[in-house]
Amino acid sequence: MAVCDVCFRHCDISEGGRGFCGARTCLGGRVVPENYGRVTALALDPVEKKPLRRFHPGGMILSAGSYGCNLRCPFCQNSDISWSREALRLAESCDTVTPRALVQAALRLKPRGNIGLAFTYNEPLIGWEFVRDAAKLCHEAGMVNALVTNGTAGLNVLDALAPHIDAMNIDLKGFTERYYNRVLGGDFDMVKAFIAAAVQRCHVELTTLTVPGENDTEDEMRALASWVAGLKDAAGRTVGTDVPLHISRFFPRFHMADRGPTDVRKVYRLAEVAGERLRYVYTGNC
Repeated sequence: MAVCDVCFRHCDISEGGRGFCGARTCLGGRVVPENYGRVTALALDPVEKKPLRRFHPGGMILSAGSYGCNLRCPFCQNSDISWSREALRLAESCDTVTPRALVQAALRLKPRGNIGLAFTYNEPLIGWEFVRDAAKLCHEAGMVNALVTNGTAGLNVLDALAPHIDAMNIDLKGFTERYYNRVLGGDFDMVKAFIAAAVQRCHVELTTLTVPGENDTEDEMRALASWVAGLKDAAGRTVGTDVPLHISRFFPRFHMADRGPTDVRKVYRLAEVAGERLRYVYTGNC
């Protein structure tokens, strides 16, 4: 039995068992990523789809995902490949891809505009060891690495990955403890700490999905944008006003099919509110 140190859950995992995320297990008394190299989704995507709007615009990036997630967002769009019962069952029989094989696939796609690797689809931080190993080889091959994450991990994980990551899109799903801790089952303080530290290490863009009746008030968006605007770089200079924020429109999915999509006018208005403090605000799914 061993305690996992990736996120706030600190799962106590029995030998051969799984943590809450479904992807970390205990072998020989130590926690290891059971999903290491288990690639369940692979696609060549536009960089803007991550979304990253101010990082190699116009480029393509080979996007790879595995299984497992340490949150249970009721509006999850990727539960079928990330943490559903079927996903965990199928993952046990899928082929294992080595970091070198993934990088070789990325290199073969350079003629199609590929600039590197993006770790996405599920939550990549719960399998950070594979991300680290593949990203290191990707850098050695002269390409870049991006990470699409919920940011729910300790700074020990960020420290291990940061030398190999060039850009992140981090979900800042809302700006209240109630929403993070009750609705999402997450940890608001951990996400904020991760974002504040990541801004000091690489290019960061943020995404907020606006869910009707949950996190879509102007007051909450104003508080979120004000906090982002105050983020500082490693030298202590305030740089948050230049951190791009993507405000995305919600559509009924999963356990939140009981409400309609976010009104487009609401999304645009919230973008205006965020723009009072931030230089780069983008709308999505509109």
